[in-house]
Amino acid sequence: MKRGPNRVPHGAPAPTTSRRGPVTALAVAAAVLLAACAPGGAAGPPESVNDGYVAGDGSFAIWPADERNEPIGLVGTAYNGDEVDIADWRGDVVVVNFWYAACPPCRAEAPDLNAIYEDYSPVGVRMLGINPRDDVGTALAFERTFEVPYLSLHDERASGVAAFEGLVPLQAMPTTVVLDRQGRAAARILGRIDPTILRGLIDDTLAEGV
Repeated sequence: MKRGPNRVPHGAPAPTTSRRGPVTALAVAAAVLLAACAPGGAAGPPESVNDGYVAGDGSFAIWPADERNEPIGLVGTAYNGDEVDIADWRGDVVVVNFWYAACPPCRAEAPDLNAIYEDYSPVGVRMLGINPRDDVGTALAFERTFEVPYLSLHDERASGVAAFEGLVPLQAMPTTVVLDRQGRAAARILGRIDPTILRGLIDDTLAEGV
């Protein structure tokens, strides 16, 4: 199966970047610009860097509501000890961000994610981090440094990674996934978020209703 920045493996439905509304049109234009800046000009494989990770190119994928897979189920323990079951959040749009502390783009996007959480949580958007690499002390230090207002799961057994199989390539952290109100993957961004794009994807998902 052909794979590119706007496709997901394991037989998932092909996403599309054709969406309605001026916000999304701006997001599409920004994504094209990001792809053009990737090595070789066109969108290609993630760029290798020297900090022990592979950077995603900022490309995003969108799945139309009638082509989405089954709801994603995940139960885990946050770094503060709270138990989280995302099935309890059905009816809300959920933004899931995969990260780890030593990842430079994860640090760079943290203020943008914080701002998005503050702006969207009053209108029924949840946000959850998933960290498959760091111990408790390292992750909590990151959360204190960046004043992260939402929970992150300590994914030491990679259950979160397994739940998002085919959506989250661990070699391209950070990755951010938007789940619709039914818990299905509606959109995904590989690499550091562009906040304008993520806000547009959230707005589109909110507009779908229940």
